[in-house]
Amino acid sequence: MAAEVVVVGSCMTDLVSLTTQLPRAGETILGHKFFIGFGGKGANQCVQSARLGAKTSLICKVGKDSFGNDYVENLKKNGISTAFIGQTTDAATGTASVIVNSEGQNVIVIVPGANLLLNFEDLKRASDVICKARVVVCQLEITPAVSLEALKMARASGVKTLFNAAPALADLDPQFYTHSDIFCCNETEAEILTGIPVGNLEDAEKVGCMLLERGCKLVIVTLGAEGCMMISVEEPIPKHVPAGKVRAVDTTGAGDSFVGALAFYLAYYPKLPMEEMIRKSNCIASVSVQASGTQSSYPYRKDLPQDLF
Repeated sequence: MAAEVVVVGSCMTDLVSLTTQLPRAGETILGHKFFIGFGGKGANQCVQSARLGAKTSLICKVGKDSFGNDYVENLKKNGISTAFIGQTTDAATGTASVIVNSEGQNVIVIVPGANLLLNFEDLKRASDVICKARVVVCQLEITPAVSLEALKMARASGVKTLFNAAPALADLDPQFYTHSDIFCCNETEAEILTGIPVGNLEDAEKVGCMLLERGCKLVIVTLGAEGCMMISVEEPIPKHVPAGKVRAVDTTGAGDSFVGALAFYLAYYPKLPMEEMIRKSNCIASVSVQASGTQSSYPYRKDLPQDLF
């Protein structure tokens, strides 16, 4: 069965410590809980899409190690096609060491490992699934040139492209803008891309206009608890799409929940107005911040209000 949502991206094993506060440089603090979870922007987005009911395929690379084996099993359990997941002996599965404080804020150190070995040959092998998808999703936790090539392959076949510029690069290849139907970043990433600090909605609007000028068709700047700002070539007046108020327990992976949900709506509800897709994706991401962990906090379709579907 062809996948409707194809994600080209990263798999990371999350090593998570829960603490009351984040440590300062040189400080040792006591944590109260540790767990190992599944993360990585690519896999996270794919898992959220799959849990909403999307037929998904993930194109990624993990190590031939216990973390890698466990990851492949995790994806299968989530109903994701693992046909294009490579396992390599040349690098370990990527890891993310995450520290989360009692307010749900986090600091993260990423060691990409096998993620950086995903290459053009891997894309070529998966070209059929990329070119037959409804939506192709990419980020920047793999080699940027590989992400760009995936976007180009999708575009050449008339497939909608959703690009999440995370983690952001100050010298991002300008072709990323022109090959993204939807370009999505958060406030921090927006600042790295444009040099403009995003402290409020007005700043987000400025940044959105700048990114549009670089060739994107539609720009979404996610603003955490404040929701999102959207602006497009068709609707060049910026729009604020607020998020519902919830008590955040752990915000890790909330942006990926949003992107995965958006990919689902783009694939299965293409006639829905973009503002409505964003509003619904905000709702889903706001559920994810109310539980700890990354993928473990992502809701399933059956647990969500039916008016989201």
